[in-house]
Amino acid sequence: MIELSAVPFSEVCNYDRAFFPDVRTRFLKAWIAQSAGASLGVRADGKLAGYGVLRPCRAGCKIGPLFADTPALAQTLFAALAARAPAGAQVFLDVPETNPQAVALARSRRMKVVFETVRMYTGAFPELPMNKLFGVTTFELG
Repeated sequence: MIELSAVPFSEVCNYDRAFFPDVRTRFLKAWIAQSAGASLGVRADGKLAGYGVLRPCRAGCKIGPLFADTPALAQTLFAALAARAPAGAQVFLDVPETNPQAVALARSRRMKVVFETVRMYTGAFPELPMNKLFGVTTFELG
């Protein structure tokens, strides 16, 4: 586990690019540097193999995004990020139902469904690696 700030920003952007249908460099720079949160990454075979961000929300903290090459790496990232939440704080994760391993991760942590949404697009649905998407950045931004 590494602080995401220790990873070259270009590497973070390149990894992130697969999960979002447009370049979001300026947004990403601010998102992973939130002062009240935590941004962690994990490496495998010498390259970035996942990252996640914990940030405060209205009640508790939210993890998002949570991107990882494998379910095991997602579990490791989730645990490390959740450990950074203030003691007793609720932790939320917006899981894409289309990734059964993401749903399994949430269930393994005894998380409960609070509400559901539907992702909608105009035009073609972007090709995203849903098997590596364990938590969306935020419902408003995908």
